[in-house]
Amino acid sequence: MKTVKLGSQGLSVSAEGLGAMGMSVWYGPRDEREAVATLNRAVDIGVTHIDTAEAYGPFENEKLIGRALGKRRDEITIATKFATEFDDDGTSHGHNGSAAYAHRAVDRSLKHLGTDVIDLYYLHRVDPKVPVEESIGAMSEMVQAGKVRYLGVSEASADLIRRAHAVHPLTALQSEYSLFSRDVEHNGVLETVRELGIGFVAFSPLGRGFLSGKITRPEDLAPDDARHGLPRFSAENIAANLAVVGRITRLAEARNITPTQLALAWLMARQVVPIPGTKRRAYLEQNAEAAAIELTADELAAVDAVAPHGVAAGGRDVVPRT
Repeated sequence: MKTVKLGSQGLSVSAEGLGAMGMSVWYGPRDEREAVATLNRAVDIGVTHIDTAEAYGPFENEKLIGRALGKRRDEITIATKFATEFDDDGTSHGHNGSAAYAHRAVDRSLKHLGTDVIDLYYLHRVDPKVPVEESIGAMSEMVQAGKVRYLGVSEASADLIRRAHAVHPLTALQSEYSLFSRDVEHNGVLETVRELGIGFVAFSPLGRGFLSGKITRPEDLAPDDARHGLPRFSAENIAANLAVVGRITRLAEARNITPTQLALAWLMARQVVPIPGTKRRAYLEQNAEAAAIELTADELAAVDAVAPHGVAAGGRDVVPRT
């Protein structure tokens, strides 16, 4: 897989990454053996940008990556995040973006990942009680200390992105972006990161799996799948959203690709690095093939026509991080 520059600070990553969250939390049963195999297969085929966070478990996803890829550390770029305060036993205390907690969190993530440096460290959510300048200032100290190479923020507004970037140049902004979630095109976020030379990493680029077309009713999700609590996955909204997926699928079939590949190729055509999450090698490999797909201007326009901003039924809710 080709590599691309993420932002303007010097970091290069695979054109498509892997969101590892679902291997440990929120999306149904876990299978560590398959997760380890999937992580290693990702590296084998060039999907080397691995995304995690201390909140995923908490800690369990970072530990999984450390176990699975510790011996291949030089082959990958690791992105992880902090925002919620956790005790070492996993007890949560809500948002904490303070400098003191930031330093505690990064040291713990380094330990769990089994590495001496994190390639990309995100402020997972801006703490409304702590000035973003304090949080990013502490993260800048981590760069100076050699614990972190590059900085990012996740789910931040355009104003907060500017304030953070003024403290220490940001390499990446991570937010939800897909054919079902195009808010960043209309709230100033995408425009701001383009202006400032900040890369864009898209989580949930497949609409939390909806764009696969495999979710046709709530019962298709495991009983403990967190998507049961999201408005777009109610029975009524699933029915409405499947009509959109059907239109996207017809466009994909005309190109002899899957709807997920079309959705990922659409994002990459916009110079976005998607990090689709999966727990299985088969889906990983299918997703990775999207990096080689180049859509024509007419194809991109057709996608925009069938999936415009606001097309999805049901509000955009973020899966709880605590």
